[in-house]
Amino acid sequence: MPSPFDQSTYQVRFDWGTAGLARLAPADVVVVVDVLRFSSTVIDAVASGHEVALSEAAQWSSNGAAVVAAAAPEATVLVGGIRNASAVASAVQKIQERRQARTSIAVIAAGEADEAGTLRFAVEDQLGAGAIVLALSDRGIDHTAPDAAVAAEGFRALRGALRHMIGASGSAREIAAGVAATERIEASGLTPTSTPDAAALDALDTVPLLREGIFTPFA
Repeated sequence: MPSPFDQSTYQVRFDWGTAGLARLAPADVVVVVDVLRFSSTVIDAVASGHEVALSEAAQWSSNGAAVVAAAAPEATVLVGGIRNASAVASAVQKIQERRQARTSIAVIAAGEADEAGTLRFAVEDQLGAGAIVLALSDRGIDHTAPDAAVAAEGFRALRGALRHMIGASGSAREIAAGVAATERIEASGLTPTSTPDAAALDALDTVPLLREGIFTPFA
């Protein structure tokens, strides 16, 4: 019997972290959302012409990388956030057109881990996932699980206050106080995406796609 929590009857699904990904039915596309650090920095790096190895990106945010690593090898894995929400939806639409078949999408908010390793809700990831789900719906990919619909409507209601909401989040305050991930990004020769820039809706049309452990632009 299918699990009541696998959202298998819906095309667009939403859950949190690696446990959430495992809880959902297998999907054709997995979109990983870890707005503050992993997603935004990978998006910006790929947009600027860098090929980013998953092993390198894992040093910037372990949660986002863990979700990527947990995705089934047959799934298409994309990195999404607020900065490229519409571009992600467009990429999913293209994937569906190329497959000539109904395509299932698991949007996974990475969240943050506390010192005990327990997953913590992260408001920025909820908003990033909601932005992507709403952009999918705008393109007619709208057979959406209740979990995903709640994320999308939360984003719709708060889209005018993105910079404030994300800037006031616990994750943003943690980054402002200084985190080792910032130094590791800089050591890679990249500029960490600032918190205000991470909240800039549809600033880029680049969608990182994972191929053989490397993020390159979806095309």
